[in-house]
Amino acid sequence: MATIYDVARAAGVSPATVSRVFNGTSVSAEKVDAVRAAARELRFVPNRTARTLRRRSSEVIGLIIPDIENPYFTELARGVEDVASEAGYSVVLCNSDAEPAKEATYLGIAVAEHMSGVILAPASDRSDLDAIQSAGRPVVAVDRHADREIDSVVMANRDAGYAAASHLLRSHRRVAYIGGPEHIETAAERAEGWRQAHRDAGVEPPGELLLFSSFRVDGGREAMERLLALPDPPDAVVAGNNLIGVGAIQVLSEHALTPPRLAVAVIGGLPFTTLSPSAVTVVRLPAREMGMTAARMLLERVRGGDAPPRNIVLGGELHPASAGD
Repeated sequence: MATIYDVARAAGVSPATVSRVFNGTSVSAEKVDAVRAAARELRFVPNRTARTLRRRSSEVIGLIIPDIENPYFTELARGVEDVASEAGYSVVLCNSDAEPAKEATYLGIAVAEHMSGVILAPASDRSDLDAIQSAGRPVVAVDRHADREIDSVVMANRDAGYAAASHLLRSHRRVAYIGGPEHIETAAERAEGWRQAHRDAGVEPPGELLLFSSFRVDGGREAMERLLALPDPPDAVVAGNNLIGVGAIQVLSEHALTPPRLAVAVIGGLPFTTLSPSAVTVVRLPAREMGMTAARMLLERVRGGDAPPRNIVLGGELHPASAGD
């Protein structure tokens, strides 16, 4: 089995440099490339257990998300893994189901297993970070803010809701909004964008067309049925996330109201549908970029970065439905 000394000889560097590369200490890019190439050729595997005991942390980071079945969070996770793997870290993926108790359990495991840090999509605005912060482990919030002064990467949610609603309001009279739980900032901020789009169009936001449900397919279905049952139903709807969009379109198809008969704008894209994607307006959100950005921020903290907490906001991109669909 290859040793650190074998890798050092093959790479033309000192054993100390090899150690610094695998410990994540600052080393020139040229030497990092040489050491990693030699390690791959020799099939060298660092002794992670020994390093964990020595450094009191492992080369593992935790990623806690609310819904592993949602392709948006899958894309986010891919971004995290891309950056972590390149830096020699592994990622443990945890699904909180947006339940604070499950989230707290996973945060406790991160401490017990000496994970280097955690990337967290908070289950609530009062996620309990006391234990992990007391253990000296950095945390980066993604998708939504935590009730702490920590690094965060979020979407421009209000802008996304505004872009979707204002686009529909140019050619439709009654534009509804279906969001996730109102207490979750992504749902509330996108709804506020919907309200502001109405005000800027000179229209009072119609309260009966604003519904909060769950961020799942069944939430979109239930809310869309309620909207269609109104005495004066909408002629367009903004779906607050991708799965809500799927549920809403399912119901519209069952009522023979498939877009463009009733226009739909989805924040976050459509992960699966029998409908032509070009028939629906989409505000695409850079979930993978969010994951990559959060991972880089976390690794900076792991390596000793002590800058003040940063908040990075990523913008979406509006893709209107094709006129011919």
